[in-house]
Formats: sequence, structure tokens, C-alpha cells
Amino acid sequence: MIYHAKTHGITVKVQPEFLEHQSDPTEDHYVWAYHVRIENGSEGAVQLLSRTWEVIDAFGNIRHISGEGVVGMQPLIAATEFFEYNSGTSLKTPSGFMRGTYQLEDEDGNEFDIDIPIFSLDSHYQNVVLQ
Repeated sequence: MIYHAKTHGITVKVQPEFLEHQSDPTEDHYVWAYHVRIENGSEGAVQLLSRTWEVIDAFGNIRHISGEGVVGMQPLIAATEFFEYNSGTSLKTPSGFMRGTYQLEDEDGNEFDIDIPIFSLDSHYQNVVLQ
């Protein structure tokens, strides 16, 4: 499933994927990759400065993640262009959610946030009873 959010003419699409071969349910370790596409539908270039994430497990525990850029880059995305990257996360539960924001800067030096859609992290172990 692909999740979408559009803010200030910029669309963020996220597609998560459960990585069974990297997960170990006997150790409460579940791993996901996610593919992100940021499409600049605004009239000018924008630069991605930083990101802020919330990773929420099945118990409602929240892990906050923030930092400069994404995957070591602060890409400049021209109008009508896009930027894509892959990353990942892990949880101690077989399901959860992620959501967040990217902080961008336009050509005039104005900084603003855009939404990263909330997306579900699901494994085929979802029906396991959590103790």
C-alpha cells in the first residue's frame, strides 16, 4: 500500500515493506523498509533540511527521531521534479505506525514543514497475542 500526504503543493508518498528475513519474532524484533518519494508540485525549488519522525509500536510507545536531511543528504528538488530514497525501522511489536514532517526551505529562504503521511507497519505476525 502507498500512503500519501500533500502540503504546500509537495506530495510525500511512502510505501512500507515488512522484512521477514531480518526479523526475529522470538526476540521481539520486527523490521521494515520504506520507500519515500517527495514530489515537488510547487512553482520553485525546495531543499530538504531535516526530518522529524515518530515511530509508534503496538503498545503506543513512541520513539522520536530527528536529524539533518535524509539518508545523509539534503537534496535540492527542482519544481516538477522528485526525490526518492529508502530507509528502515524496527519495532519490538509485530505492528505499529510511523508519521512525521520534513523541514524544507524555498528559494527565498523561507523554511516550512510538510507532512509525512502516517503509515502502518504490519507484519504477518499481527495476530500474535502480545503479553
